[in-house]
Amino acid sequence: MTDTDNKPARVRDACDQLVRTGQTITFDTVAQTAEISRATLYRRRELREIVDRYRDPTGQQLTLTQLADQIDQLRDSLEAVAELVRHHEEELRQLKNKSG
Repeated sequence: MTDTDNKPARVRDACDQLVRTGQTITFDTVAQTAEISRATLYRRRELREIVDRYRDPTGQQLTLTQLADQIDQLRDSLEAVAELVRHHEEELRQLKNKSG
């Protein structure tokens, strides 16, 4: 991560510049202004979050970042439920073996 350390600052600066000049903030315009590839903006969550915050400062619509966060939380919850089910299944097997 050599030059990646300054990418968040470059993205913020690009968004600020776009706001000042009244341009629409899109991943394309931010990538061009910050001289960062659009793929990098999409791939790196912290950069996506910066762009998303500038695109919708009210936070009322779900952004890609928010959706990704929700998916991560749902995946964690699902894994916890699956572990609990496995535990209960094992307990049932043990009870059946003791009674049968």
